[in-house]
Amino acid sequence: MASIHYFTLTIAILALASSLAYASDPSPLQDFCVALNDSNSNAGVFVNGKFCKNPKFAKADDFFFSGLRNAGNTSNPVGSAVTPANVVQIPGLNTLGISLVRIDYAPNGGLNPPHTHPRATEALFVLEGTLYVGFVTSNPDNRLFTKVLNKGDVFVFPEGLIHFQLNVGKTNAIAIAGLSSQNPGVITIANAVFGSNPPISVDVLTKAFQVDKNVINYLQAQFWWDNN
Repeated sequence: MASIHYFTLTIAILALASSLAYASDPSPLQDFCVALNDSNSNAGVFVNGKFCKNPKFAKADDFFFSGLRNAGNTSNPVGSAVTPANVVQIPGLNTLGISLVRIDYAPNGGLNPPHTHPRATEALFVLEGTLYVGFVTSNPDNRLFTKVLNKGDVFVFPEGLIHFQLNVGKTNAIAIAGLSSQNPGVITIANAVFGSNPPISVDVLTKAFQVDKNVINYLQAQFWWDNN
């Protein structure tokens, strides 16, 4: 029970700090703006990419999501699963500039592959297990910052920078992350470069990566798993 209270308090502090310190999304001009899925609704007002429900019709469930209590399925090629809690799952997050994700990692190498969030800084909290994490700065330095995190540790990934997490332990690992956007977005590097639709020209990738065309053809022929 104490660990649950500790976890809840930590996430609440992270969320508050993230919201106050910096948010990619514009500051709201009202108490809340519950998102409507029906963009053609005459009952809504268009704000920040989502139509807003009339506040008089808002209810507690608009601000609730139980999905983070459930473990994600890590039986996949990368050995990880991301469960989001953003404006899609919690309509009440609309215009509030914050969201959460749960990340589950399989033992012995479960990986959340190198990716970026174009609209959010991320604060990662390790709930269980041991993770090797890192991020790379922008050109021209491309500095790599890494750390091994244990249960209870926190690490921050600045907005837009490529980052990753690898389970280096022999047991399942779990992390919860707070992000400074209601819809942070995610671009998984390998998926975007080698699995785009339609494919990026082989000539472009061959020159960019300075490898033989056969290597690019091989990589583009792979199935790039989306763990989100």
